[in-house]
Amino acid sequence: MSDEAKINALGKAAAYQLADVTKTKPQFGLLTPKWTTKFLEFKGLDAGIYRVNRVKEGNTPLEVLCSSKPKSDIVPQGFVDYEAKPREYILNSISTIININTQVADVFSSPYDQTKEQLALAVESLRERQESQLINNDDYGLLKNVPDSQRIQPRDGAPTPDDLDELISKVWKEPSFFLAHPRAIAAFERECTRRGVPPLTANINGGNFILWRGIPLIPTDKLLVDGLKNPKSKGGKTNILLIRTGEAKRGVIGLYQTGLQGEHSRGLSIRFRGIDDKGVASYLLSLYCSAAILADDAIAVLEDVDVGEYYDYNKN
Repeated sequence: MSDEAKINALGKAAAYQLADVTKTKPQFGLLTPKWTTKFLEFKGLDAGIYRVNRVKEGNTPLEVLCSSKPKSDIVPQGFVDYEAKPREYILNSISTIININTQVADVFSSPYDQTKEQLALAVESLRERQESQLINNDDYGLLKNVPDSQRIQPRDGAPTPDDLDELISKVWKEPSFFLAHPRAIAAFERECTRRGVPPLTANINGGNFILWRGIPLIPTDKLLVDGLKNPKSKGGKTNILLIRTGEAKRGVIGLYQTGLQGEHSRGLSIRFRGIDDKGVASYLLSLYCSAAILADDAIAVLEDVDVGEYYDYNKN
């Protein structure tokens, strides 16, 4: 006989029927903060096409005269030439359809609106895919478009302060942020600890990040480790990016479509498709995005970083 059965009073199971239950919104563990899209500057497009016009590279854009006696010298003549076939970026579409039973939404929408919560989770899923595409897309993804001259290898496998300094030498004109998998950041912190140079931290855009040379290391699980977001093994290889962002800085920028019908947020629209004869409401969610690297030195990558190096500090 249970202890509750021995008590001459109302039991827990019966009392539960009269109790209020405090509930949460739907929790989806795979959602991330998506810091990449929060730190990257974006430019809205009217027609979905972005052309990057570049000047042909040389030692200087144009020869100039520098003399204390200009009248005795010939002023050089010339012009600044442009690339004849500049690259154009066409926005990529990421879409999904969400179906909602109107009878369920009518009856079971307190305290949380079922339609609103379903759409909110769908939007978060699209934003997750957007961040992944910005980094890994075969056409415009940042990893694929890093110039060969901006690719380096780690000295000893694990990411060291020296390696990140080398990245800074590649993106030395106002670098904005490092981008790395959380395990790569942890591996870098271990290397800093071993060398006795723990990095500083700062609160930026509502998050706490470690800094190296004043540049924040921003975490994302879209920079995969051995092709996985969440690898099970302790070891693995990944990449670390250093990015300068902003059109005015000739950096890396995200692209999105403006003026969408049913615009919900930056580059994303939600359109009601109607209700079928079974009472199921349908919504189309479409997100339009791309990314452009305006100058070769706006990005660099540390490739094949080993995240599995650990140290036993108790050994002599």
